Parts: sequence; C-alpha cells; structure tokens
Amino acid sequence: MAKKDHISATPATALLRKLGVAFSEHPYDYEDHGGTGVSARELGVAEHAVVKTLVMQDDGGHALIVLMHGDCKVSTKNLARQIGCKSVEPCKPEVAQRHSGYQIGGTSPFATRKALPVYVEEGILALDKIYINGGRRGFLIGIAPAVLTQVVAAIAVHCALDD
Repeated sequence: MAKKDHISATPATALLRKLGVAFSEHPYDYEDHGGTGVSARELGVAEHAVVKTLVMQDDGGHALIVLMHGDCKVSTKNLARQIGCKSVEPCKPEVAQRHSGYQIGGTSPFATRKALPVYVEEGILALDKIYINGGRRGFLIGIAPAVLTQVVAAIAVHCALDD
C-alpha cells in the first residue's frame, strides 16, 4: 500500500526527527474501536507497553493529555485530585481533534496543534520501551519512556485502574 510507504510522515515523527530522538516505526492494520488490544496483538507486544494518548479536560474546560497503559483505565477522580482540580473528563471526539490536531485513534502527544499539559501514568516511565501513537491511525512508534519527560515535559501521576 502506498499509505504504508509514507506512514511515518506525521507532525509527531517530524518533531522527533528534528530533535534527534531515536524511535522505531510500527505500522499495523487499524481496526475501528479495536484499541490497544488490536495494536498489541498486531505488533506482538504486551498491551501494558502500548500507551494510549487520551485528550481530556478539567472542570474549567482546559484540555490536557493523559498517557495510560493500554490495559488500564484512567481514574478521573484520582487524576483530578493529583493535578489540583475538581474533575476531569474525556473530551468529545471533535473537541479532542480540535485541541490535538490528530484524528481520534491516531492521537500522538508529540506536536499537538495546541500546547497541552501532558500527564503520564508513573508505571509507564518504568518500562524499558513503550509503543505510542505516531500521529496516524495504524501507526505506533517505539521509544524510550524518558522521551515523554524530555520532549513534552510529561508529569508523572498515579491514576491507573486495572482494566
């Protein structure tokens, strides 16, 4: 497929290349509503190492990104408490796309349209390698977790609920 030949040309990968960040490319056959289970299966990696990029908003309507293990859910109550607000909820898909500049299912925390605060589940930072969206549906990149704190200044939080 011609699309697969050019899959890495995204704002996210352009930024990482510009910064000299090492990453591996992992295209796979995207399935609507397949989530991290499909990508983990297609790549042959543990779902725990596949990181979801979730666009959420606080009680003031300010958007933020939460990075979570693929096999866990976000405790919005714990997240809100840790970031000092009353509540946090997922953005509607069209709002998330407006904030991030990425299509739902292809959201990357790198090179978002608007600069958004990024929070990362602390367990992700302890992994050797993670697989996170490269900015397009059906395309993950493999990086060292430290890249999250170095490139997007991700702040570690503990808000995971086991799925």
